[in-house]
Amino acid sequence: MKRFLALIAGFALLGAACAESADAPSESGDAELAETATTLSPAPSPTPAIPPPLTAADVFLPRDLSQYGLDPARIRTVIATGDVIPARYTDKTIRELGNDFNYTVAETKQTTADADITVINLEAPLVHYCPLTEGGFTFCGQPGFTEALLTAGVDVVTLENNHIGNYGGAGITETQGHLDTASIKWADRYTPTIVDVRGMKFGFLAFNAVGEVVDRTAMVAGIEALRPQVDVLSVAYHWGAEYLSVPNISYGIAEDYPPDLGRLAIDAGADLIIGNHPHWVQGIEVYKGKLITYAHGNFIFDQMWSYETRLGVVGKYTFYDAMLIGVEFTPVRIDNYAQPVLLEGDERQAVLDTMKQATEDLANGVQTTPGA
Repeated sequence: MKRFLALIAGFALLGAACAESADAPSESGDAELAETATTLSPAPSPTPAIPPPLTAADVFLPRDLSQYGLDPARIRTVIATGDVIPARYTDKTIRELGNDFNYTVAETKQTTADADITVINLEAPLVHYCPLTEGGFTFCGQPGFTEALLTAGVDVVTLENNHIGNYGGAGITETQGHLDTASIKWADRYTPTIVDVRGMKFGFLAFNAVGEVVDRTAMVAGIEALRPQVDVLSVAYHWGAEYLSVPNISYGIAEDYPPDLGRLAIDAGADLIIGNHPHWVQGIEVYKGKLITYAHGNFIFDQMWSYETRLGVVGKYTFYDAMLIGVEFTPVRIDNYAQPVLLEGDERQAVLDTMKQATEDLANGVQTTPGA
């Protein structure tokens, strides 16, 4: 009975403390109540919170993930770059340096290798009979370029674009052989690839929409077939008009509207869309909680003739299990026809600001003029 009365007295003190003014606390009562509360109801252990889904605005704002108490073992990252074309003046520069393939990645290798999976789009076949050329649009690179890919930490190469077939089917087959020899996985429209990262399976498919129209029925079927086999499904596209900051069609060349393809892929089961080909950095879109990147610009290429074509971004995509929780873009600029370098300060911020504006323009329906 005494114990029961003591408990009643304790709760009475609690009610009185709540009624008292905050500037006149009862120190002895507070201490007794704290002891009683601890005895009656121990404080639960904090539970890690899951970050809210990303929005397009989040992509261009600093996001502090440390506040959520996430389990590091459940975090996995994917990096994607702009177009990689070791041809023409890029190849000429490599040869002039004594076939120093690693010159192309010397300034960015630490950035591109800083992920569980690094994926690039290879827009030129790697063939042993690749001639030295300083012009034209028939591209090829030397087989030794796989050395640069390995140095850059590349795990997956996509082989869907309008130049991979410049040396015919034999050139594509040889390229696949060189990648296999280097233990670099590759993917195209027919052949998905899967990378296991500490028990999480990441799948990759790729499609080309330049110089042809994508077979949407086959595309959806490929995505749906891969979906049950993986935890995260990424689809790479080569698409859209060149030299624009907002995606659009190019009449007679790239007649699939990129947003239509990207959204259809997500509806079919894709988690991340990796876009390239326009040779400019373009805006992004978040559709049904999934990210569509329309163009990462150029990464390794010889287009030194304009400032915009010398630019690119390295995209880093952070997943917590299968949920995309972080996006970071690192701007680069191509020097000497072959070597991307990291941008800093105002120049770096200007690229991100332009990308953000293009994202807002896309969301607001601003139309750009299709390329010829």
